[in-house]
Amino acid sequence: MGRKTCHDTESIPEELLACLSDASKVVVLTGAGVSAESGIPTFREAHTGLWARYDPMELASPAAFDRDPATVWAWYQWRRELIARARPNPGHHALAQLQHRVAELVTITQNVDGFHALAGSDDVLELHGNIQRNVCSRTGRPIDAAWLERHSEHQPPPSPHHQQGLARPDVVWFGEALDAGVIEKAFSAAESCDVVITAGTSGAVQPAASIPVAAVRAGAVMIDVNPEPNELSRLARWHLAGPSATWLPALVKALGGRPA
Repeated sequence: MGRKTCHDTESIPEELLACLSDASKVVVLTGAGVSAESGIPTFREAHTGLWARYDPMELASPAAFDRDPATVWAWYQWRRELIARARPNPGHHALAQLQHRVAELVTITQNVDGFHALAGSDDVLELHGNIQRNVCSRTGRPIDAAWLERHSEHQPPPSPHHQQGLARPDVVWFGEALDAGVIEKAFSAAESCDVVITAGTSGAVQPAASIPVAAVRAGAVMIDVNPEPNELSRLARWHLAGPSATWLPALVKALGGRPA
């Protein structure tokens, strides 16, 4: 069956709605485009102003942190400030509502802002970590906000878990492996779902891009929500052409209006 492109949120195909409402499990994979609709710069867009002269590899790798932890910490603090000024958008809130419209929903995200949980989504797998959390650079153990506040004169603060450790953001840097437990849960969910929705992701980053591929290979129907077609769109039965902040609320509204 060829891909069908939809441009009008007021004319969502009944077949698509039936597919969603009849699914026993729906998996959603979100990417940078969803956060960008909240005004959060993408990873590469966050290299502007004072940070324009830095290459991402200079700021987001274990080697960079070992070499210049203060600069890396300062960049992540700046990014946290940008996120603090933003809020979850209608797309985030729609996914939180969608979990009450379908039998089971698992949200998998490549974003590190924590906005899915903030919007009310319960079952969120954060592939690349969460910028709001901090861990020890040596042990990986969590460091709470109270400790960081007590040691805020240090940038970055020392770790309470290791004498040579420092606080670092709980995100996956270049050269680091994704959390094995999280990625295993993501692929397990994908391989057992009936519908997979991709939103705001181009499929350029691995292994996240392989998650919807695994779902389709296992028999799932794919719905792609993106302004423009991309690498993943070719696998989709439906391409909803437009922003996720527009299409996801429209899907939830249409599902709510369907007869039981």
